[in-house]
Amino acid sequence: MAFARRFGALEFELAPISNVRPDGTLRPDDGSDDAVKVLKGNMGWHCDSTYMPVQAKGAVFTAHVVPATGGETGWADMRAAYDALAPDMRDRVEGLSAYHSLAYSQGKLGHAHAPGSAYSGYGMQVADPPLRPLVKTHPETGRKCLMVGRHAYRIPGMASDASEALLEDLVTQACQPPRTWQHRWTPGDAVIWDNRCLMHRALPWDMSEPRVMWHSRIAGDAKSEGVAG
Repeated sequence: MAFARRFGALEFELAPISNVRPDGTLRPDDGSDDAVKVLKGNMGWHCDSTYMPVQAKGAVFTAHVVPATGGETGWADMRAAYDALAPDMRDRVEGLSAYHSLAYSQGKLGHAHAPGSAYSGYGMQVADPPLRPLVKTHPETGRKCLMVGRHAYRIPGMASDASEALLEDLVTQACQPPRTWQHRWTPGDAVIWDNRCLMHRALPWDMSEPRVMWHSRIAGDAKSEGVAG
């Protein structure tokens, strides 16, 4: 938390990203545990808090217990992804926006928040999903970045199927080498990233093995990371 605060105020101080309950037992991987559904959702490419009124600026992630294989984290550079688009695709996406919703993305996995859930519900109960442009200008570098990922849905003015197809195609094009990097965790590692220009995802692992990570999220600036940013 202290390290994360060097980069700004925190959206939240600390949250577990873990398949281990507080009592030390493993959460079941049988579709019954909402915390596991969130872990599986996080295996899709995304930026943090695009579903909140103000998108996160960045994040610090620390590893405490890691599985023998799998469970890596991948990042994808959305600046390079925008630069790699064909000119006609750049022209097409420049004027488009999409709504962002955690309830939408988790709903695709059969996760609907309910009282008593194993998941806190953070982000699941946003009443008005923010509408964000598909192309974001980074507030410090001025570079254009794609703003897509698993939380994005329903582009106004497009049919639902066409919107979904375009958003999926953009993620597929964006998250390819050489624009991706994958980190194999060792207990004690800490990674910080700029959430305004990088997407990330967890890679699958055998959930009969524990994986315990902790996450501090750095708050965005409402002027640049708000819904009009």
